[in-house]
Amino acid sequence: QVQLVESGGGLVQPGGSLRLSCVASGFTFSSYIMNWYRQAPGKERELVAKITSAGDAINYADSVKGRFTISRDNAKKTVLLQMNSLKPEDTGVYYCNAIKFWSDDDYWGQGTQVTVSS
Repeated sequence: QVQLVESGGGLVQPGGSLRLSCVASGFTFSSYIMNWYRQAPGKERELVAKITSAGDAINYADSVKGRFTISRDNAKKTVLLQMNSLKPEDTGVYYCNAIKFWSDDDYWGQGTQVTVSS
């Protein structure tokens, strides 16, 4: 059974930091591109960060460049999102996603809420 379980969300003041974690099971984690998406209230889901299966290529949304860092540990089947200098506009539900080239596989976690507010 495929599972992606996110954790680490919460309430933080502007300028603060959070680290999100996503633990995978039920599929060959090391073969999948891992993404973090977020969805703010009333807005469409947007891609925040992406990391290739080997971790050799990373992309970020312009809005988070220089503040967020994505990383992965294939041995632990875990992908992390370190979020620094958080802003109120970073508020939303953050989702972990796994996809694979030349495959219809598209796995999602249940999401973790991040709220940035004073």
